[in-house]
Amino acid sequence: MVHRLQGIVGPDGYIASPAELVVYECDGYTIEKNVPDVVVFPTSTEQVVAIVQLCNELDVPFVPRGAGTSLAGGCLPVGGGVMITTTRMNRILEINTRDRYAVVEPGVVNIWLTNKLKGTGLHYAPDPSSQGACTIGGNVATNSGGPHTLKYGVTVNHVLGLEFVLPDGRVVETGGVAEDNPGYDLTGLIVGSEGTFGVCTKAIVRLTRDPETCRTLLGVFESVDDATNSISAIIAAGIVPAALEMMDRLIIKAVEEAFRFGFPLDAGAVLLIEVDGLAAGLDREAERITAICQANGCREVRAARDAAERLLLWKCRKQAFGAIGRLANSYCTQDGVVPRTRLPHILREITRIGEKYGIAIANVFHAGDGNIHPILLFDERDADQTRRVLAASHEILEECIRCGGSVTGEHGIGVEKIDFMPLLFSTSDLATMLAVRETFNPTGRCSPAKMFPGGARCIERSSAVRAAM
Repeated sequence: MVHRLQGIVGPDGYIASPAELVVYECDGYTIEKNVPDVVVFPTSTEQVVAIVQLCNELDVPFVPRGAGTSLAGGCLPVGGGVMITTTRMNRILEINTRDRYAVVEPGVVNIWLTNKLKGTGLHYAPDPSSQGACTIGGNVATNSGGPHTLKYGVTVNHVLGLEFVLPDGRVVETGGVAEDNPGYDLTGLIVGSEGTFGVCTKAIVRLTRDPETCRTLLGVFESVDDATNSISAIIAAGIVPAALEMMDRLIIKAVEEAFRFGFPLDAGAVLLIEVDGLAAGLDREAERITAICQANGCREVRAARDAAERLLLWKCRKQAFGAIGRLANSYCTQDGVVPRTRLPHILREITRIGEKYGIAIANVFHAGDGNIHPILLFDERDADQTRRVLAASHEILEECIRCGGSVTGEHGIGVEKIDFMPLLFSTSDLATMLAVRETFNPTGRCSPAKMFPGGARCIERSSAVRAAM
């Protein structure tokens, strides 16, 4: 098979040596690992088709992968096989500012498109925290969010159409450059399917007009409770900020050591709040937010003085996960969602669960839409710590469900959260979703053992996770 893959992608288009393959044993969810048998780097749709057809001919499982920044094991090669890495399909094929769309290959890094659009008066709205590394193909697979999706929506709201290689090697196109195509919304179905429907080879994405101006505020609070109560009050007042992000004391410590912004290290939490739109009325909206925060115990609200300070604030927020490396050797990031009014409750529960298992937990999250990201700090070389982190993660996500929420807002199910699906959905719901998957992927050869318990050709999960659950 390797010999035939070389004929498709050339001698520099694949790796098969153990020393190199270990780089691809996991994504950002490092607790579960498995090495693929071979990694290929196609540069065209035609090469992807040939690779998929070869896998079918030889009955070999395959899994698509972008930059590997996902945090739920979505691109884990559970059964080995071929990993199709799309990072060399990285061209911006077209930018049409009059009709407000761009056509990109899946390996285009999210921020490359942002930078390419500077000066056009338009931007691509989805901005995950891993924006500097994650690819648009990966964003499509997991329906990624980001800080500004509170106002602008997640990836699916900005994808107009796709070119897609199905698991049997056929190429299909969904949607298009026009809005509201008739028929079934297959584009919306594929976005968020986590690589279980095939391999994305092109995306047509919507471009959004730049706001006239913005105001960026930093609210400093004595406690997490005060910060979360302010979040609920801001939304209840009918204000929809462009972004509303929270960082707790542990995160503040890490980002301050990394970037020296001047965060108050004695604060219990900070809120990063941004409003944008027409200049007229924006100051008044910022003043209303300031008053709401002060009424909920905020000790200080700072406004970014200029564009440079705003960019530094956002750099601190978006690189917070990298700064966590200053606090622990390993970390596990969860991705639960709760109604905004339950944020104070879930954060108290996270504190309690951390104390129960002796695990330090930092919190940084998209507070405006209730999407929490507790970061559990540990050393994965210590088996007992790993067991406790998995058990604590399980309790946190179960509590999210009890609050009327979900176990994922943007990271996906992958392999990490399969066991929660029966808690979220009925047996008939799961059967319907499996039927949809099997329509696209009847043999289960593409991304086996992802998203659902059981299913065609599903491979058992790792013993480490089964033992912890």
